[in-house]
This record gives sequence, structure tokens and C-alpha cells, in this order.
Amino acid sequence: MNNNITRIVLTGGPCAGKTTALAKIVEHFGSLGYQVFTLPEVPTMFTAAGMNYLTTNKDYFYEGEKATLEIQLALEDKFTRMAQQCGEPSVIVCDRGTLDISAYMEPDMWDTLLRTVGTSSAELRERYDAVLHLVSAADGAEQYYTTANNAQRYEQMNEEGLRIARMLDKRVIKAWTGHPHLRVINNHDDFDAKMRRVLREIREVLGLPQPIEQERMYRIRITGPLPADCIENDIIQTYLTSAEPGTEVRLRKRGWQGKYVYLHKTKKRISDTEQLVTERQINNSLYEMMLSLADPTRRVINKHRRSFIWKGQYFEIDTYAGELEGLVILETKGVTAGEDINLPPFVEVLEDITGNTAYFNHSLAAIKQ
Repeated sequence: MNNNITRIVLTGGPCAGKTTALAKIVEHFGSLGYQVFTLPEVPTMFTAAGMNYLTTNKDYFYEGEKATLEIQLALEDKFTRMAQQCGEPSVIVCDRGTLDISAYMEPDMWDTLLRTVGTSSAELRERYDAVLHLVSAADGAEQYYTTANNAQRYEQMNEEGLRIARMLDKRVIKAWTGHPHLRVINNHDDFDAKMRRVLREIREVLGLPQPIEQERMYRIRITGPLPADCIENDIIQTYLTSAEPGTEVRLRKRGWQGKYVYLHKTKKRISDTEQLVTERQINNSLYEMMLSLADPTRRVINKHRRSFIWKGQYFEIDTYAGELEGLVILETKGVTAGEDINLPPFVEVLEDITGNTAYFNHSLAAIKQ
């Protein structure tokens, strides 16, 4: 990917706020000197042109989805070439991305489609620098759910429609699982808070200074079965020595379904209220080489992560292994001050550890002398 071009997918379940977010992105980053290109949602274009995605004719449906994928790829490639020539740092925001298509069809048909087009889910995932998933209003903000802007939705304004919308929300997240910068944006009583989180995540991808924000964290005990559709990852986190004081450097190996992603992240505090965070994906060879720079004063963190949406909020439960065995932490990001947490009924909170630096991974890794 060109260093001056950043490609971002803005996705989510039905009625998630993507249209408003696109307008905010153009205004905010345009004012910072970026050329912002916004690619339209291809299925909406096709629907307006006469395509019926609700058809029961499988051959017709397949040809429509194949055309959708091909046009999506072509649009992204054409706008990338334009961005290369515009002479300014550019952000290309795709209203949904290529992997969204897989959430609306059976796996066998998706595999056939990939072979026909000559690509793979892994290749499609790597086309983007970040994926921002806005949770559907159907999950936790039902009073704001509407089909007024898309009458062809099969997630209509009734209980069955809301159920389908929630299901699609989770299928879209699953489709993008494995992307190194997949961020799930919670619903909020204050919709502007959801929009601010979108801008914050893009600022991080662009390497711009960020306000320091506390994540809500709790030490918990799991008391019942987790949602069947939760996404599971195994994480190995290694801290590296840093020549720059006040800078935290880490490697992360994240695995799911036998596949692995390797990430290098630095976090530098630049004031009492701001920090600079940069994260990049690296290959296995560079990861193995950089392990030689491991900080001898910090242990390797091993944890099993389970992620899920509960009443419009995105949660991660980390179960630690090794010397930290027995520690289980639940956290959720982007919850505003004073906003209630929709704690799931299958967890028991043992301690609210929000802002407690002793439970930050960097501190948990410290080896006591």
C-alpha cells in the first residue's frame, strides 16, 4: 500500500450510521489536508439499477454478487490510481468492502465466487489498512432502527427483522476477523460519541496524536456459557526493549482457526493528555527476528480472547495463561464517561479495574525482582 494512501472500510450491520460517519470523515480529514475519496456502497447502486438481492433464483443471485465483487474491486483500484496522482496524502473510504459480500451468502457459494474471480479471502482482507465496524442500531439501540433509507432491506422494522439485522452484524464481523486493524464501534445513547470514535480510530491509523482514553476494564469470573457466535483468538504478546524513554514497544502474534497475524506496535506519550500510537502488520520472518529484542525484565503474555457484542456494546474477555493463570479481564472500548456498561449476565464482576495501571498488560508483564 502506498504510504500516502490509506484505504479504510466502513462497515457494519443495517442502520449503523455509516452515511453520517462518511460525512464526518470527509469534513474532519479534509480540514487536516487529506484528499478524501468516498466509494459508494455497490449493492445500493445495483439495487437502484434493478438488481434484486432478495431473489430466490440462485443463478441470478450468484451473477449479481459476482458483479458486485468485480465492480467493488474495480472501483477501489481506479480510485487508488487517482489518489496516486493527486499529489496529496489521501484517504479512501469504502462504504462496505469486498468481504462484506461473504456475509450474505453460504460459504460454498462464496468459495466458488472467489475461485471464479481469482482471489481469496486473505488477499481481499489485505487490501485495506483498517476496517471499522459500526454496530447496528438493531442491537442495543432499537429505538433508532429504521428502514426508511433502504426499503429493500430484508431486515424490516419488526422482531424478525431485528433478529436478522443482529445476525448479519455478527456475520460481517466474522468475515473481517483476522484483519490486524478491525475495530468494532459500540452504539451509544449519544450518537455523536459513536462518530467521535470513528474519527479517533482513523486518526490512529494515520499516525496522528490521540487523546489518552481509558478503556472500561473489570476483573471477572465467568459464570455461564458465552454466546455461541463469539470470536476466539489466541494472543502471544512480547514487549521489546526501547531506546526511547516513555515509549512502549510490543509484538503480538494473534491466531484464530490455525491462521496467524503478526503486529508491531509502539505507544509514545507526548503530553499528559495525548499519545502517539502506531501499529503495523509484519511478516513471520520479521516477527521471529524481532523476538531477539525482547525486554528481559518482562514476561511474555499469553491469553485467550473471546469477543462478542452484547446489547450494542463490544466486549473482549481475556483469560490469561502461564504465570498469570486464573486472571480473567473483561473490557470494552469507546464507552463515554457516565455511560452505563451493559454487563452480560454470564459474568460476575470481582473488581472494577478501569484506570488501574497494575492491570495494564505492560505492568502484568513486569517480572518482580
